Amino acid sequence: MQLHPTWFSVGDCRVRLLRDGSEAFPALLEAIAVAAREVLVEMYWVGDDDVGSRFRDALADRARAGVTVRVIYDAVGSLGLAATFWQPLREAGGEVHEYHPLSPSHRAFDLFRVAQRDHRKLVVIDSERGFTGGINLAEPWSPGPPHRGWRDDMIEVRGHVAEELRTLFYKTWRHEVHAGLLEQWHETRLPRDLLPLRKHPHERVYVLATQRSRKRSLRREYLARLNKARRSIDIANSYFLPDRRVRNALYRAVKRGVEVRVLVPSKSDVAVVQFALESLVETMLSRGIHIYRYQGRMMHAKTLVIDESFVLVGSYNLDEQSRSKNLEVSIAVDDAPFATYVRTWFNHDLCSSHELHLDIWRQRPVWYRAVETAAYALRKVL
Repeated sequence: MQLHPTWFSVGDCRVRLLRDGSEAFPALLEAIAVAAREVLVEMYWVGDDDVGSRFRDALADRARAGVTVRVIYDAVGSLGLAATFWQPLREAGGEVHEYHPLSPSHRAFDLFRVAQRDHRKLVVIDSERGFTGGINLAEPWSPGPPHRGWRDDMIEVRGHVAEELRTLFYKTWRHEVHAGLLEQWHETRLPRDLLPLRKHPHERVYVLATQRSRKRSLRREYLARLNKARRSIDIANSYFLPDRRVRNALYRAVKRGVEVRVLVPSKSDVAVVQFALESLVETMLSRGIHIYRYQGRMMHAKTLVIDESFVLVGSYNLDEQSRSKNLEVSIAVDDAPFATYVRTWFNHDLCSSHELHLDIWRQRPVWYRAVETAAYALRKVL
């Protein structure tokens, strides 16, 4: 396999797949280091560890150089952050907002919004370079022990789609200002040069999202692409708990003769999600879906490839949280060469995976089935 990420030209954009933190972290740090005007970060999990500190310090360096630096981090995803973690960035002139804080004493606390989380992993540099995917700025994605670097995907984009990511960031930024930071509104007005998000994208690389807008619906596009598939559907998803509509779309695809392959973790970092996922396995195997469990390290990617012509890479899990509660983002790429490239890497991951077989799966103990059923009953709160 090729050792370095490959750029693909698609319309007026360039895209490349970054696999794991070993490729994504250097690319992100390099982009931040050369930022001349603006760095925007919207991140679910920033670790209070070497990785999180390295990125915070890189952002502080740019802020001291006069670059606008704005960060949104999620209160639940980044639960372990010390109260003083962001102080070096704030002192350097950067702006930091906690998304839906958990402390009732926080001025932006809202009990009715606590279950709604910002699950995005998004970085935009100078309106020109954008990054998104499943990779957070935390130690589990760092190569080496104890995690050995989680298996994950990120996509880097250049061109108009980076501007679309910027617009999406500022939609959240504006909403958070109104939610609890009105006294700072005069300091945080939205830039006048934001690119409007068209309801129906006309380009071959575009942003999809969840929540607060019917524009660019990630779920709608996901279902539409599944229903149009003619040859192959390849899904890598770390928390694979598809609802009935998604499952039925996959079953219909199998009936049309489409090969459907799903890659999930062998052992999830959230045990109850693993059991809930496995409650669906027997039915899916019996309906002709091929399921593979990635071995050796946590598989955290959220990637979809259709017919070797269309790709989605982003933060979107096929679970209830992503469907109805979380802010999510994915990049869609309608391009055969790039899709073929991503599918080649998907096939590479299958070589490190174990395929499940129906006759063997049915032999699991009765107590295991009971645990699966109980876990699945909790799926809407996982």
